[in-house]
Amino acid sequence: MIKRMMRVALVSTLMAAPIGLMSTAAQAQQNATYDLLTVLGDAIAKIRSSYVEPVDEEKLIEAAVNGMLQSLDPHSAFLPPERVKQMQVSIRGEFGGLGIEVTMENGYVKVVTPIDDTPAARAGVQPNDLVTHIDGTSVQGLTLTEAVKEMRGAVGTDIVLTVSRAGVPDAFDITITRAVIKVQSVRARAEGNVAYVRITSFTEQTESGLRKSMKKLKEEIGGDIAGIILDLRNNPGGLLDQAIAVSDAFLDRGEIVSTRARDVSAIERYNAKPGDLASGLPIIVLINGGSASASEIVAGALQDHKRAILMGTTSFGKGSVQSIMQLGGGNQLKLTTARYYTPSGNSIQATGIIPDIDVPQARLEVLDNPRRRSEADLRNRLDNDTDGENAADEGDVAVEEERVDYQLQRALDAIRTISLARASLQ
Repeated sequence: MIKRMMRVALVSTLMAAPIGLMSTAAQAQQNATYDLLTVLGDAIAKIRSSYVEPVDEEKLIEAAVNGMLQSLDPHSAFLPPERVKQMQVSIRGEFGGLGIEVTMENGYVKVVTPIDDTPAARAGVQPNDLVTHIDGTSVQGLTLTEAVKEMRGAVGTDIVLTVSRAGVPDAFDITITRAVIKVQSVRARAEGNVAYVRITSFTEQTESGLRKSMKKLKEEIGGDIAGIILDLRNNPGGLLDQAIAVSDAFLDRGEIVSTRARDVSAIERYNAKPGDLASGLPIIVLINGGSASASEIVAGALQDHKRAILMGTTSFGKGSVQSIMQLGGGNQLKLTTARYYTPSGNSIQATGIIPDIDVPQARLEVLDNPRRRSEADLRNRLDNDTDGENAADEGDVAVEEERVDYQLQRALDAIRTISLARASLQ
């Protein structure tokens, strides 16, 4: 039955291109494809009849489709109805789970980025972590969809991820408690006279959230506003139309992004409309290795148009477009169909966006300087007549390390410097 289904599907495909209108070479290629699909049908039939245990035919065919897609690239995937619902919920900005954006790399689950204020972020998961085991079971052999399914679960339950991290010699376990993830796409606050806007992901609420936040900050800071910091660090991406809308908000004209499919002549271009939400104020965009996809589109557009200065570290480099295609039975196919290009014609794929000013994240700490020679070290010194009540005992001094966002501080300094320079020229 399965073999017959495979052949019926193939015949349906062949009907789209009548053999009488095809060249000899095309006919030969189609016949070769038919033979290979016959082999696939035969293999499934043999597994069905002879495997040591009964098999679930639906899961078997789903695994075959997943295997095809995984051989193409990490982002193409087969989406059964359950996964389709999960994806739709994620786009709306509220879902259950850990709060991490993931992909597959060499058979392991790779963290693109943890989402702000989620269980994963609070537990210390970092971009580029490789998840090797879920609750003690290896992820080797799982598809991305299967791995994501394993990580999801009832709210309030714990999950243990075994993580391999660059620079750490041994893998280690991180225990995370699942929760309902409510992604607030845009967060904003005044940093003195600078408007700080962080976009955590590109959901359906991103553009409206940006405009509301900018209006509020302009009213709060007033006419002394020096500029804007747009923080796209650890932003895994999201909806293309929202990335275009955010770019358009700060651009008066010009191309934002283009997409090119297999047919190089089929280029889609997206252009900005007049109107700058920042009214010409200086903008600094913060990016890092967790900035991917839609966030790279925004960063690339503002950089190429010289509308913003990019600071931080090179972005993730996901420059491919996935299209959702409907299949039977409520299933969908997420297939990579094109690449993104910045306005200057550069591909983002596997290269990423390189910042104008490279600023690795750092922390401020007390230097361990050798102890200096003092009066107390001198021979025949006078004793302290107060019994040392006010003496400084270095061994008792506790230095509290203050967590400082070094990249943000550098951006704030730069914005204020640019603002001062502009004011001096007026």
